[in-house]
Amino acid sequence: MIKRNKLFGSQTRVTFCLPPDAPPGPVSVVGSFNDWEPGRHELVARRDGTRTVTVRLGPGEYHFRYLATGGVWLDDETADEVDGSGSLLRL
Repeated sequence: MIKRNKLFGSQTRVTFCLPPDAPPGPVSVVGSFNDWEPGRHELVARRDGTRTVTVRLGPGEYHFRYLATGGVWLDDETADEVDGSGSLLRL
C-alpha cells in the first residue's frame, strides 16, 4: 500500500507499506528515486505488524519495486500503474 502526504512546496511524503511477514525477512523499496539501490530504503516493522519506509519525493514519475530476501521482486498493486518494468508512482 502507498500513502501520500503533500508537504510544503512541491514535495510529497510517500510511505510504502507491506503487511506483516509477506514476504518474510528484510524488504527494501528500490526504484528510480534511489538508483535502484537495495538496502537504502529498507522497510521497518511497526507496532501493528506492518512494515513501512517513508521517502520525500518531488513531482514526477517513479518506477519502483520491492526487493525481498533471496532476490524476490514484488510489485505494489496500489501503485498508479503496474507494467512489465514494475510499479509506477505519479506525483
